[in-house]
Amino acid sequence: MKILLAVDGSSYSKKMLAYLTTHETFLNAGNAYTVFTAQPPLPPRARAAVGKDIVKAYYSDECEKVLAPVTKFLLRHSIDAKSAFEVGSAGESIAKFAEKGDFDLVIMGSHGHSAIGNLVMGSVATQVLAHCKVPVLLVR
Repeated sequence: MKILLAVDGSSYSKKMLAYLTTHETFLNAGNAYTVFTAQPPLPPRARAAVGKDIVKAYYSDECEKVLAPVTKFLLRHSIDAKSAFEVGSAGESIAKFAEKGDFDLVIMGSHGHSAIGNLVMGSVATQVLAHCKVPVLLVR
């Protein structure tokens, strides 16, 4: 099974990883894993002011801060995962990456807001569910 682990460095991503360790179906060497994160784009004026190379380095550094601990965690559980990131809206980026990569499942943590909370604040999980044609497992 090809599994996409969508992470953002939050405690909800950590809870999702903890959930995986208690469910051997999801965390085993027979599956192929990709750890993915999305970085919000910098404002156009900021990108223009600092230059393309600095912006690219910034995105790489910020994403590595999120991806490295997850990759290290998975290696401790004998899982050698690929990692990837994109710049853009998190929900849409996750959904597009999952479909392009032909994944069988997306697993991600969720803040667990109420329906009213989602209306007021929005939710990456809601965006992924709305845009993704791949099955999604949300871990609260």
